[in-house]
Amino acid sequence: MEIVMDIEHANTIPIAEILTKLGRKPSHTNNHKHRYLSPLRNEKTASFHLNTKTNRWHDFGEGIGGDTVNFVRAYLKATKEADTTSDALRWINNMAVGHYQIAPGLIEDVPKDPPSLCLKNSQSVQQLGLVHYLAKRGIPLTIARQRLKEVYVCNQNTRKSFYALGFPNEEGGFELRNPFFKGSLGAKSISFIRGTDPKPQGIHLFEGFMDYLSAIVQLKGKGFKEDVIVLNSIACLKQAFSYMHNYGYRVAYTWMDNDPAGEKATAVLSDFIKTQDSMVHTSMNKVYAPHKDVNAWHMHRHNLTL
Repeated sequence: MEIVMDIEHANTIPIAEILTKLGRKPSHTNNHKHRYLSPLRNEKTASFHLNTKTNRWHDFGEGIGGDTVNFVRAYLKATKEADTTSDALRWINNMAVGHYQIAPGLIEDVPKDPPSLCLKNSQSVQQLGLVHYLAKRGIPLTIARQRLKEVYVCNQNTRKSFYALGFPNEEGGFELRNPFFKGSLGAKSISFIRGTDPKPQGIHLFEGFMDYLSAIVQLKGKGFKEDVIVLNSIACLKQAFSYMHNYGYRVAYTWMDNDPAGEKATAVLSDFIKTQDSMVHTSMNKVYAPHKDVNAWHMHRHNLTL
């Protein structure tokens, strides 16, 4: 039975617990008064104040504050998500009671690598080596520029800098790719892309952004009517469930790799989808079999090789 979250119930949920689940820790505490770096924007001086006794918050940088629902609405707006009260209640419900448990050991936790990379600059894709790399993958520059950034990154351990394609994720970081490097900048997280339909009936799940971009090319660059989640790593699979739980999707289309890891991920997704009322699972693997993934299939269709 679905648990319905109302405003009164939602406002009893401690904001501190939500901040913890968002990976936020207080930079300063004094009894029940906590200060955080704002989750609503990037900042270096903590201006987000939380009173854990009253469960009220105030962001002095934004000049706003309030209760739990007010905070979630502000957070959704800051992350460019739909931010009505109904959207906030659904999000809180998913965060508080909608967590789907995965059998231990089936999918590993997201690795927490030390932050050795730092962003020096980001702009539209134009570096010649990256343009050639996209061409070899079969991704037109016009499509790439709509969804990727060219990022200039410094490795703080080696002091060396390099260019890479950057695909934004939901934690404000980037998935990075160039001909010689595959990694992440910032927190490892999924990427959520709204479909062109304002009330989508379906959601597509891809392992990586090259697979997603390859599918966009096959759609003549028009994009999906349905919403899309790019996992960026199978380890991020659990993060996708809160975006799918009780949202009202009717179909979940999965585009996992044709390998043992992809099969495992497909099985986990299938089990989760069975817990959702009126949602059916459609595996798309046959579309690009016998190739390993969508991009390999796309490259084969265009006689491309790396």
